[in-house]
Amino acid sequence: MPIVNILVTREGTSPGAHRTTAEQKAAVYKGVADLLFEVMGKPREDTTVIFHEHEIEDLGQGGLPLAEFRSLPDNCATVPSIVADRRLDRRADLGKRR
Repeated sequence: MPIVNILVTREGTSPGAHRTTAEQKAAVYKGVADLLFEVMGKPREDTTVIFHEHEIEDLGQGGLPLAEFRSLPDNCATVPSIVADRRLDRRADLGKRR
């Protein structure tokens, strides 16, 4: 029995929306079941989809809060150096506290 976990932020998908609607979730459930059937031959009725919505404050990426990570320049090549610089800054701050 396939079990698919989907994690998304609770930001909505249309202007003014604060979360994913029941209709959008239903479309995701159907789409996942259809995909697993078409690609792997898994019966739709055996597919379980678990949909997790999280506040953006509950997620991080690249060692940063997600909102801060998203505010970085679009050039992904700069992300590792920015993250490394911030880690060094944090280590320095920790050293001062000891």
